[in-house]
Amino acid sequence: MDVRDLDRRAGAVLGEVVMQVRPEQLWFPTPCPDWTVHGLMRHVVSQNEGLAVAALNGSASVHAWNSGNLGDHPAGAYRRSNVRVADAFADGGALDRLVEIREFGSFPRRIALTFHQLDCIVHAWDLARAIDVPYDPPPDLVEQALQLARRIPDTDANRGPGFAFQRSLKISGTAPELDQLLGLLGRDPEWVSPLD
Repeated sequence: MDVRDLDRRAGAVLGEVVMQVRPEQLWFPTPCPDWTVHGLMRHVVSQNEGLAVAALNGSASVHAWNSGNLGDHPAGAYRRSNVRVADAFADGGALDRLVEIREFGSFPRRIALTFHQLDCIVHAWDLARAIDVPYDPPPDLVEQALQLARRIPDTDANRGPGFAFQRSLKISGTAPELDQLLGLLGRDPEWVSPLD
């Protein structure tokens, strides 16, 4: 299993949802309490650009992690940033080299890609729910993301306001794996936009 292939596929899943965002939906709320659709898309582009720089250089400045610009064509901005990530990780022989990921620390590049894959799958759900389009990601990508989500500590010291993830929600172990993944990362699988 090539983690780069999994990541490219996850990026394409998110891209399919991004392509469905209409201009009038950019200010819709999302399941991420601090972000509109525009803010979430800007976050995704910023993270892609920061990750690409970090993968090439070992680390990236705070500016690189936060400077995503959607311009007049958000889907194009996403597509370009996603290509940058794939290009930055194209040298498969270097997947064990360390890369610094924001405030989270340094990880082998292959681990950084698994976090990126998880972000793509979950943020695609965020966007799909916000703009009310169907979302049915490939089961193997959900399974990979769920395995990682189960390993992320769930304490007040690293979850909640100001952190990357909220505290987990109680979801039945018999629920679909996507619902379990969302709950582990503090999202309510039944979230409905306040605009509905």
